[in-house]
Amino acid sequence: MYVWLIFFFMFMMGLYLILLNRKILLTMLISLEFSMLGLFYLLLFYLMMYYNEFYFMMLFMVFMVMESVLGLLIMFCMVRFIGNDIFEVMNLLEC
Repeated sequence: MYVWLIFFFMFMMGLYLILLNRKILLTMLISLEFSMLGLFYLLLFYLMMYYNEFYFMMLFMVFMVMESVLGLLIMFCMVRFIGNDIFEVMNLLEC
């Protein structure tokens, strides 16, 4: 009955991990994907219970994939131009 609390906890834990690990881009991307997975399950549970409409789920999954590809592209460019994915060594004067 309170299954949605587990998914909400997943979402909130992902946001907490983003705030906790904000120095390294790869850990931020992994925790963002964990948060999106919790949000996906929450949305799936809600749509199955009330509307039984899954077209929005497909659209949400497409946006999740686009977000992860964009994050990996940013990380690839950072590693290519700066040398690593740690934000502390990045100088704002280089940009």
